[in-house]
Amino acid sequence: MNILILGSGGREHTFAWKLAQSPRLSKLFVAPGNAGTATIATNVPIGVNDFEAIKDFVIKEQIAMVVVGPEDPLVNGVHDYFLQDDELKNIAVIGPEKLAATLEGSKEFAKEFMMRHNIPTAQYKSFTANTVEDGFKFLEELNPPFVLKADGLAAGKGVVILNDLNDAKKELKAMLVHEKFGSASTTVVIEEFLDGIELSVFVLTDGISYKVLPTAKDYKRIGEGDTGLNTGGMGAISPVPFASKEFMDKIEHQIVKPTVEGLKKDNIPYKGFIFIGLIKVGNDPKVIEYNVRMGDPETEVVLPRLKNDLVEVFEAVANQTLSNIDLQLDGRTATTVMTVSGGYPGSYIKGKEITGIASIDDSLVFHAGTTLLDGKVVTNGGRVMAITSFGDDFKSALNTSYKNVEKLSFEGMNYRKDLGFDL
Repeated sequence: MNILILGSGGREHTFAWKLAQSPRLSKLFVAPGNAGTATIATNVPIGVNDFEAIKDFVIKEQIAMVVVGPEDPLVNGVHDYFLQDDELKNIAVIGPEKLAATLEGSKEFAKEFMMRHNIPTAQYKSFTANTVEDGFKFLEELNPPFVLKADGLAAGKGVVILNDLNDAKKELKAMLVHEKFGSASTTVVIEEFLDGIELSVFVLTDGISYKVLPTAKDYKRIGEGDTGLNTGGMGAISPVPFASKEFMDKIEHQIVKPTVEGLKKDNIPYKGFIFIGLIKVGNDPKVIEYNVRMGDPETEVVLPRLKNDLVEVFEAVANQTLSNIDLQLDGRTATTVMTVSGGYPGSYIKGKEITGIASIDDSLVFHAGTTLLDGKVVTNGGRVMAITSFGDDFKSALNTSYKNVEKLSFEGMNYRKDLGFDL
């Protein structure tokens, strides 16, 4: 079959790398793709939200399956667009419909869903510009640190954690009244701070049954020791060493099952990935957030551990026969280290030539923000390239990743040298 992947990051390069291994695949396209996807698929210069151009391409190239990488087109209803079009409705789309994508598109919607289905999460209240004074009062009732979340999509940067009450009030006003995150912060969710260690659990569902994929832990902050600004992710480790069988059983019974069952009860169709951001408080898991797609850079450690033919797995999702699939996993640990542009997550310059890619061995190279310019691979984003390695434990896997990262070079290159410090 012919398959189209929507997206241009490390997640999409990893999907392309995995799908390309399937004998079920005829042609693979990525829109818009990057310099890495260009080596294993055909890049197509179409934006992920240009649904009409996507439709024309899908019909022209006889695409049988569309795999949606990022959240934006899902929240904007790309799956619904296919279902409502007679020429597209029989094409498999991997990724939930618009209503389900609201789990990521609105923090308030997600919180209400969790409360409705008794899924453990932090206590919270929501506020708008009209109720900002009530927000101040709620902050006064809480103990620091204070957690403020822009309700809508803010590219992973809409969550602020502050220790000072006055700073929290100023931030709430900046978000609601001064529209710091634009329309994303028309509503702000304030919630209690949960103290613990975070991890991510990935679930694939066809709307009836589900499969739990390998766990992962990512590192969001730019600085060593989890300091500095939030990023899209500086690296990841899978599996999570502290996620024991007993703890995973709790996650499945208290969170995964109620989530999938809750979607059914609420008549919310779902075919795709559910990314559950969790925190371990004491010995109990609580949900921090839902995402409606795979994470990046977690995909770069989760998918390489999956031994199954990914085309067959996605076909089972589309046909609602996922219960027939037996997931086969690589027992080793996978780690990925993300190299980023100088200045990221602030302003940075694109177009810097990347050298040393060909000298990397014993690791997988997944391009994130790259493009081709005059035959050379150059930087084209804040997060540039992820180096994934296997090992018997996370330390040996990281050693291999770091050894290979040192072979890469581009002006201003930066990366976290302390991944796994908290494990």
